[in-house]
Formats: sequence, C-alpha cells, structure tokens
Amino acid sequence: MADLQNCDFCSLNPLELFEQVTAQGEKVRSLKAEKAPKDEIDTAVKLLLSLKLSYKTATGEEYKAGSPPTDFTPVSNGPGDTEDNDFVDPWTVQTSNAKGVDYDKLIVRFGSSKIDKDLINRIERVTGHKPHHFLRRGIFFSHRDMNQILDAYENKKPFYLYTGRGPSAEAMHVGHLIPFTFTKWLQEVFNVPLVIQITDDEKYLWKDMTLEKAYQCAIENIKDIIACGFDINKTFIFSDLEYLGMSPGFYRNIVKIQKHVTFNQVKGIFGFTDSDCIGKISFPAIQAAPSFSSSFPQIFNNKSNIPCLIPCAIDQDPYFRMTRDVAPRLGFSKPALLHSVFFPALQGAQTKMSSSDPNSSIFLTDTPKQIKTKINKHAFSGGKDTVEEHRKYGGNCDVDVSYMYLTFFLEDDDKLEQIKQAYTSGALLTGELKKALIETLQPLIAAHQQRRKQITDEIVKEFMTPRKLAFDY
Repeated sequence: MADLQNCDFCSLNPLELFEQVTAQGEKVRSLKAEKAPKDEIDTAVKLLLSLKLSYKTATGEEYKAGSPPTDFTPVSNGPGDTEDNDFVDPWTVQTSNAKGVDYDKLIVRFGSSKIDKDLINRIERVTGHKPHHFLRRGIFFSHRDMNQILDAYENKKPFYLYTGRGPSAEAMHVGHLIPFTFTKWLQEVFNVPLVIQITDDEKYLWKDMTLEKAYQCAIENIKDIIACGFDINKTFIFSDLEYLGMSPGFYRNIVKIQKHVTFNQVKGIFGFTDSDCIGKISFPAIQAAPSFSSSFPQIFNNKSNIPCLIPCAIDQDPYFRMTRDVAPRLGFSKPALLHSVFFPALQGAQTKMSSSDPNSSIFLTDTPKQIKTKINKHAFSGGKDTVEEHRKYGGNCDVDVSYMYLTFFLEDDDKLEQIKQAYTSGALLTGELKKALIETLQPLIAAHQQRRKQITDEIVKEFMTPRKLAFDY
C-alpha cells in the first residue's frame, strides 16, 4: 500500500507535494490534539513521512513549513491575471501597456530573482570585466541561481553555457541578436564552452512547414549565429533533427525527463490541450536535455555533473522551470538562468517582434534604405502631435520604440543619457531620434552582413560536428 501511495505522489509537482505535506502535517497535529487512537495517529504520521520523502526526492531539499518551492510557482495567464493585462508564454507575448510587460510582476509570477546592483557588482568583481550594457541597463533583469554559478567559477569549478534558437524563418531579425550577443560576452569573460540548440523539430511541429524547410531555416539561422563572432573551438551548434539521431547520451536524457514529467504537468505549464499533437507534448523534454552535460559526452568526457547557465528571454522560462523541477530526481544539477526582456515590435512594446510580419521587424537582411524606411514609417513614437507641443512638453522615452532600440544597440552610456534628456525635454524631435537609431543600426547590420558572407557551408559543418572542444574534463 505504501508503494502504491508513493507512486501516486510521483505524479504531483513540487508545489502540490508541498501543499499535501502541509495539509497532512496539520492533520497529524489535529489528531494528536484530539487524542485520537494510536493506530490512527501512526497511520497519519507514516503518510506524512512518505509525503516528505517524496517532496525531498522531487526537489532535492527538505520540506520547510511556510517555504514553498519557487521553481514551480504556478503561472496563470487566465482571468485572474487580467488586471495587469500581460500574457506571456513561450509562443505569445502580449500586453495592453504601451511601456511593455511589467517585468517586476513577471518576476513575482515566475518566482525568479531580480538582477540587482549587488549581483552586477559581483559579476564585475569575479570576471574583472565591466558588466555588459545589457546588465547595466536591465535588459537582462532576472535570474535563477546565478550566484551559484559565480561560486563555482570562484572555486575554479567548470560550468558551460547553453542557449538556442527556434528557426521559424530563414532571415533573423535584430531582436534575435540579443541572447547571442550577450552569450558571446559571457563566453569571453568566463572562458567556458557553449552549446547552441537549433529547435528545427519544434518549428516543424508548431508551424506549417516541411521537415526539409525547417532544417533549411536552421542552416540559414546558424550562419547568422556564427556571424555574431563565436569561437569555433569553444562552441558546438546542433540541429535537433540531426543531433538526436547521432547522440545516444542526448536521447537517453530526453527519455529520462519524459518519464519524470506527467501530461498534467506539461498541460499546466504550457497550456497544451487534448487536440495538440503528441510531438508538442513531448517536445519540452528535448529543450530541457541540453541543460545536462551528459547530453554532450564528446565535450564533457561523459561527466554528468557540470553545471549549466542558460541566457534566454523570459518567455522560455517555463521550459526550464520544468527542467529544474526534474533535475534532482535524475541526479543532475539544476540549470541556472539569466532572463532578458522582450525586444519590442516597431509598432510598440505591446508585443515582441515577429519573423512572420516584415513590418514589425528590422531584419538582418534589410538594406540601409529598408532600415530607414521601416523606422521612419513604422517605429512607434513617444513624441507629441505637433512640434510646438513636443518642444513644450517633451517626448516619452518609456513608450518610444526608437529610444527602446537604442538602449539595446547604442553602447555609449553617456550618449544614450544625452539623447534621453534631450528627447524628454523637447529639445530633440521624434525625427531626430529616429535618425539617431537609423545611424546606429545601418552600420551594425551592414557589418553583420559582411561577416555572414564569409560563413561557408564548410564552416557551418565544422561548428555542427560533435567533437571535443578546447577544454579538458
């Protein structure tokens, strides 16, 4: 009977287990206070101990009254959340607020931690490098267990980086550069291996495209990723459609994860319905598996205990909350995460950019003329309706897309602050602010295009070949 009960507990997520332990503890105290028969109390205590053991197995931690597990705080996008009008999941980001998603509320809702000044200062102290402007400006704003990664680094213990890309189209837009730009900086300052997952299988399952088209998009996206400047001796890029068939270690970890996550859990986390294909339901395990070093035996010499740090946009966090939940039950370390804000569409911060809408994005294939036209025509303005009103009242940088883009791509802090002050005071007009963005993006994208032209099929193949990197384990 005890074995049967433990089996039932295996289907519960950590928060549900926490609630069951709490309720059972109250029941035991009530029975003792009522001086119930000894057999009844013993049975209740035995169930409580069994629940506590299941909780420890699920979380890797002892049960503590009043301290629910943060990694499985439920995230609801239902009617109860309509007061802030934010909807965030791995496929959709929407808000009615012109300033964009309320990230402080999102931190609370997701149960992550804010990247504060103390953490930024520690990163600078540990690495000996000035923090990236994405950190200084709050573009990467939230984390899970980053201090543990810094502890490992200070103690000369290894870790690796993992990020990815879902190739929904052959051309990437400037928003897609954000995680790769930051990941490249992390790789350089920490000098660690990097694995980049290209989820062409996901796009085949979610989009109306053939397997061949999904793989073709993957290869084209990989060329853009390589053009960001990653070190071929320290970076492995892989397509799921290709790597899964040649890596038993990767597939074994996928199967282990699939065994320990129930259908109810993925429905609760990702909102899957009974009409979704089974490929979608099983996919989260594929995105989770690169978090464990044993998925890459050629890189980590079959070691399964190398910690992982994942830089990604916060809409990907549900995948890794699931991963962090299952990791202790598999004997693996929980991956740490660094979360970025969303890159807004040209039309405003209510949604993130979309590869399917050419006018919502500045693409890495756009010409200087197209960049200028798109910004002048489509970039949402925080300026006033007339020059006179703008001079008198100033513009609103909180909603102005051109200013938002400059916070991502203009590295000079002093110049950015000057632009903000001038626009807010009304000294700088909307057209002048857009001109500043055009002059920032045109050379940046032209330089990227030049680097991309140098990426041959042979270079792509070398990055994608499973191999030992320039690290010994």
